[in-house]
This record gives sequence, structure tokens and C-alpha cells, in this order.
Amino acid sequence: MKSNLSVIIIFIVCNSLWSQTPSQSLDSIIQTYQDYKGYDREAYPLGLYTEDYYKQEAEFSEDLLKKLAKIDADQLKETDYISLELLKFKLQESVDRYEFKSYLNPLLSDSGFHLSLSYQVRDLNTYDQVKSYLNKLNAIPAYVDQHFVLLREGLKEGITQPRVIFEGYESTYNSQIVETPEESFFYEPFENLPSTLSQTQKDSVIKAAKTAIKTNVIPQFKRVKTFFETEYLPNTKTTLGVSKGPQGKAYYQNRLNYYTTLNLTAEEIHNIGLEEVNRINTEMKAIVDEVKFDGNLEEFIQFLRTDEQFYAKTGEELLKEARDIAKRIDAKLPAYFKTLPRRPYGVAKVPDAIAPKYTTGRYIGASDDTQPGYYWVNTYNLPNRPLYILPSLTAHEAVPGHHLQNALNAELGDSIPKFRKNTYLSAYGEGWGLYSEFLADEMGIYTTPYEKFGKLTYEQWRACRLVIDTGIHAMGWTREQAVDYFTKNTALSLHNINTEVDRYISWPGQAVSYKIGEIKIRELRKKAEETLGKKFDIRDFHEIILEQGVVTLPILEQRVNAFIERSK
Repeated sequence: MKSNLSVIIIFIVCNSLWSQTPSQSLDSIIQTYQDYKGYDREAYPLGLYTEDYYKQEAEFSEDLLKKLAKIDADQLKETDYISLELLKFKLQESVDRYEFKSYLNPLLSDSGFHLSLSYQVRDLNTYDQVKSYLNKLNAIPAYVDQHFVLLREGLKEGITQPRVIFEGYESTYNSQIVETPEESFFYEPFENLPSTLSQTQKDSVIKAAKTAIKTNVIPQFKRVKTFFETEYLPNTKTTLGVSKGPQGKAYYQNRLNYYTTLNLTAEEIHNIGLEEVNRINTEMKAIVDEVKFDGNLEEFIQFLRTDEQFYAKTGEELLKEARDIAKRIDAKLPAYFKTLPRRPYGVAKVPDAIAPKYTTGRYIGASDDTQPGYYWVNTYNLPNRPLYILPSLTAHEAVPGHHLQNALNAELGDSIPKFRKNTYLSAYGEGWGLYSEFLADEMGIYTTPYEKFGKLTYEQWRACRLVIDTGIHAMGWTREQAVDYFTKNTALSLHNINTEVDRYISWPGQAVSYKIGEIKIRELRKKAEETLGKKFDIRDFHEIILEQGVVTLPILEQRVNAFIERSK
């Protein structure tokens, strides 16, 4: 009898394990992924950056991918299916990062491991935030040491950035080499400490801050300067395209697949770019005719680059204009969106410490629930910051672009797993940003032909990226070819053109995500409009695009097709 009872108990337990549903199996794997720490966060408050760590991440990811492959995706509801596909996508990126050793090259033309520290500088609203920030400042020496090891290994293996992109790079570290802690950019958060701190606490914090900056921040930027100027920069590669490096062609195709979430070849993307450039050029010439300009398109572009009427006199004037545009767009949002985010956003200048090599503007997401998002506007070198592109920039970086999409994604709550709230895919996010520039035209945000031309030149900017990125990394283009192509086809300032070309050289594949994503969203919208006719509702369409948060373009297409079928 006892023997029979034992057999029954074992059968019940095993049957319970065998009968776990695909959804339950997925939930278990997602929980494993989200619980995985990888390293002691208290010991490494700025993160861990070692070859052993990246190997460990890859092995962990490969193990989970094998488990995910056993799940029957057809048995999952939509949200779970999306979670399955996105987790596969993220895990594969960890595997690829280790396989291609991209962690040995933690630098871009306008950023890098040392510049990333600037993102830690935030308003301090609680005592816990103060302590956390101090811990990060004190962790900078170990953080720098780890990256020096990676960069030295990259030099040995030929995995570096091209030397040409480092023109003016000294500004990224020289600005932080100051005489006193109070002059440091990293000291700014301590100038306005939370009122909840007692005077004794404030005194203690200020003392600790000055010590941290004097002993662990300024000296490290001096080390960075010495390392770059005497050891790293003189030994970087002189070739341009990533395809000429180790595993170069395979790596570039991998980057195109990652940044587009599609399987397009460099040649296919290049040709799409050429077609888009020609189409947009035709629309630009129509505006030249509309304003009755006495000259051709190239002469009109030169007029826009040099006429004082198109430029702000001060940085504050530029910021005020950006804020005005942002508030005008805010008022239009309810007519186009059913769901709007609770989190507000601010408009601020790009910090002086990183502005010279920084892009025209960028969205910076909130670091925690006490912070807003920020739309950063670059006020450095005002003669190269035309006002006529500001509506497009604002629509892309603030609303209805990155802030709206990112804030809604963060506010999805328990309806999606936590890892999806922290996921960002350029094809979706940047595609949405560029689509938002198109949407701003419908909203009536472009009030002059020059601003509409600015909208077109921004769209052309992204179309040129398809041609230039693939030209440089797959077709052997020189930097001069890329700059000439940009100069001929857009009204971007020469400063911006040089900054952008360096960015594409240093960040293979990322630049193509904008136009590829926007083309897909506009293609899906056109399909919905033509199929549904009078039943088409723009607010419903945008809800479908945004309500599941960040997704790949194939998933987005599946969702829109299902929406069309339901709405017929």
C-alpha cells in the first residue's frame, strides 16, 4: 500500500510539472531574467565592465534562449507572445555583443564611457539619492580602470574607432579638469540640496562631495586625458568602415538587423535611401518655388545657412522658442491620442561639458519617479542652430515623440513585464520620433514655409543616413563623400553635418533605424486608412502603435493588421 501511495504522489508531482502551460513557462523564464543581477550593485554602483562579465552575460543568455525555444508561441496570448519575442531579441543581443567583442569599443564620436558619467548628474530630491550619487562619484576610479582594460584589449585586436572621428575630442574630458570641486559639473546637484536635510546633514554632504570630486573625479579625468592623448588615440585605426575590421561584414549586417529589427541588406537599405532622397528633394524644390526664391535648391540652402533671420541671438532665446513650440504641441495631443502620460517633461540646454561634440537635441528619460523627462536643446555654437528646424526637433524629442512614447511605456504598469519597460529599440522608438515630425504637420505646428522646409530637411537628414551609413560601412565611402552628400542634399549647418557624419562612422547601423521605422509606421497607417475608409480613427491607430510599448517592426505590423481586421 505504501509503495502504491509513493508512486501516486510522484505521478502527481511530475504531472504538475509536465502540465505547466506555455504562459507559465514563459513567466518563469522572465522572472529568472529579471531576478538575475550579474554583479553586486552596491560594490559597483556605476556597473561592471569586464570581459568575464560579458562572457557570463552571454552564457546566461544562451541558456535562457534554449529554454524559450521550447515554448509553443501559438499557445500564448498577444502580450505574452510579444514578451517572448522581445526577450529573445534582448538575449540575442547579449550573445552577439560577446561574439563580436563590441564591448571592447565603448566610445562614440559624441559620447563614451567617461561622457556617460554626465547622465548621473541629476537633481537630488531625497537623502537616499544624495548618498547614491556620492557612492557613484567615489566609484569613478574603478569604473575608469575597467574601461582602460577593455580599450587596451580593443587596440590589440583592432577593434577601435577610426582616428578621424576624434577631432576635437579633447573637449569631452578637458572641461572636467578644473581647479576646485565647486567648478566641476558634477558638483552642481549639491548646490540645491533637498530641504528635508538638516543643516548638519547638508554640511556633511557638502564636505563629502568636495572630497569625492577632488580625489575621485578630477584626477580621473586627468587620467582619461593622458590615456587618450598618449596611448589610445595615436593607435586607433585609420580605416573608416566597420566592415574592414575583425568579422566586419558579418558585424555590420548584425547591426543592421538589430537596429531595424528586420532582415534588410546594406544594398537594399542604400537603395531605399536613394529613392527617399529623390522624393524629398522634389518636395523641397516646391517650397523654393513657393517662397519665390531667386535661385536653385543649393543656393536656397546656402541662404538658409547664412541669413541671420533664421538664428537665435542667445541660448535663452533658443530655449524659449523650443518651450513655446512644445506647449503648442501639448495643446494638440488630445485630438490625436486616447492615452497621454502622467509624467511631465522639461526643456533644458545640453550641459556645457558635453555640448561641443553633442547632437542638436535629445530626449533624456526620467531616472526615477521623482524626476521629469527632459528635452535637451543644444545652445552651443548658435550660428549653427537654425530656428526653422526647431519645430521638427521638438516634435521628435519631446511630444508627440520620445517623451510621449517613453513615458507611456514606463506607465504600462503590471500589464507588461518589468524588462519591457526598460527596453528601447531604435527602429520603433526613432521611427516613432520621425513619424512624430510628420504628425506635427497635421497638427499645424509648422507655421511658415521655412519651418516646413525645416521639416523636410530633417526628413531628408534621416533619408541621407540610409545612403551614408551603408556607403561608409559597406561600400567604401570616404568621410569627404559623406559630408559632400549631406551638404548637397540637406539644409543642416556644416557644423551639424560634420558632427553627424562622425556619429555614423562611430555607430554602425543605428542611423538607419529612424527612416526604416518611420517608413513602416507610415506604410501601416496608409494601409489602415485605405482599408477602413471612414471607419479609420487616428486616435485608435495611435493607441495600437503605443499601447504595448516598445516592439519590433514585425510585431507592430502584426498588431496593425489585426486592428484593421477587427475594425472592418
